Amino acid sequence: MHHAAKLAAGAAFPDIRTPRLGGGEVAPAALAGWRLLVVYRGRHCPLCKPYLSKLEALQATFAAAGVQVMAISADPAEKAAADQAEFGWTFPLGHDLSVAQMRALGLYVSTPRSAQETDRPFSEPGLFLINPDGALQVVDISNAPWARPELDAVARGVQRIQAVGYPIRGTL
Repeated sequence: MHHAAKLAAGAAFPDIRTPRLGGGEVAPAALAGWRLLVVYRGRHCPLCKPYLSKLEALQATFAAAGVQVMAISADPAEKAAADQAEFGWTFPLGHDLSVAQMRALGLYVSTPRSAQETDRPFSEPGLFLINPDGALQVVDISNAPWARPELDAVARGVQRIQAVGYPIRGTL
């Protein structure tokens, strides 16, 4: 059993970079302002589609709060592109997240149950809200596809943090 260390609340978000569909890279640590990174399991995961489609639907809400949203997975470019084409996601979509990068993010990593599922280890869900200081304001990692934060609540939470200067919790 391998267990990645958790990222500490308030820690600097690590400089994780993946290739981005359409060119360039998804590199949340290199951006300014508020950032929301969603790590999803991949094309084989039926629960990821509605989750990322909800992220798509909330893009304007997040943008109004000054939050840039993006998503990444271990999928190869072809699978990420197929999902993007099928579901019409317009946020930056990164691919080829490595196991080492998953571990650096403190994510749970799974082995495919069969070649039909997928051809490589993949990450279980993770959500990271990075503040303008580049620090981890909110982190949520799960080892199960059906246990992940409700994105409407995350959007409301960001607005609350900004409105009242709500502190980073869980730093003790």
